[in-house]
Amino acid sequence: MNDIHTNESSEPDSATIKQINYALRDANSVLFITGAGLSADSGLPTYRGIGGIYTQGLTEEGMSIEQALSGEVMASRPDIVWRHLMQVEQACRDASFNRGHEVIQEMEQYFERVCVLTQNIDGFHHAAGSKNVIDIHGGNQKLICTQCDYQRQISSFEGLDIPPPCPECNAGILRPDVVLFGEMLSETKLDRLYRELDQGFDVVFSIGTTSVFPYIAYPMQLAYQQNRTTIEINPSDTEVSHLAKYRLLSKAAKSLDEIWSTFH
Repeated sequence: MNDIHTNESSEPDSATIKQINYALRDANSVLFITGAGLSADSGLPTYRGIGGIYTQGLTEEGMSIEQALSGEVMASRPDIVWRHLMQVEQACRDASFNRGHEVIQEMEQYFERVCVLTQNIDGFHHAAGSKNVIDIHGGNQKLICTQCDYQRQISSFEGLDIPPPCPECNAGILRPDVVLFGEMLSETKLDRLYRELDQGFDVVFSIGTTSVFPYIAYPMQLAYQQNRTTIEINPSDTEVSHLAKYRLLSKAAKSLDEIWSTFH
């Protein structure tokens, strides 16, 4: 039976942290799967979790947020997609990585092999210095043209026309290099993920994600089947909670900092 802590306290449970540290002392490889809950500690809103921005029903256009941020709508009504992308980006604009991102970067230097699989498009893992990051949904720091090969790096969406025209071909519009709903994931990034999973991980963390996407839940499922240590940090139940040997129902950055500070 899984050793699961279920006390819904905002403070990380010290007994569970001690057990996590025992597992980490025997580990050579660690996978971190991160979602919006980690960036929430930088002041960003989550998506579907507690305090989520996409839990209020339909958008002002009468669409679900999944439809409003879909590849199909980008092709037909890019202004709608850009309106919602702008809302998300504005929430990120003045934020930066937090202590949770820093802990993951420090663990990358300590353990033999560390990989980060993130759904977040804010670029905070890269900014914090993590090297082995698979940003499976892309990042909003790069704009690409829908019609030609034009691309450029940006620091924010501030000052952009909505939707922004391509200055190179004048035929396409620019969009962030992110995976919208209904679009295919990058084959290159999926190949990287599967190569990492083929090597196996001693410890797998699921942090701040509801794990509704199969490719996000799969590494936890695989680790559970292989009897590896599985850890979830999330204040609410998720699709992978039943797979976690250890659970911390507390905030991501505080939990990671507590784990790392007591590990040394």
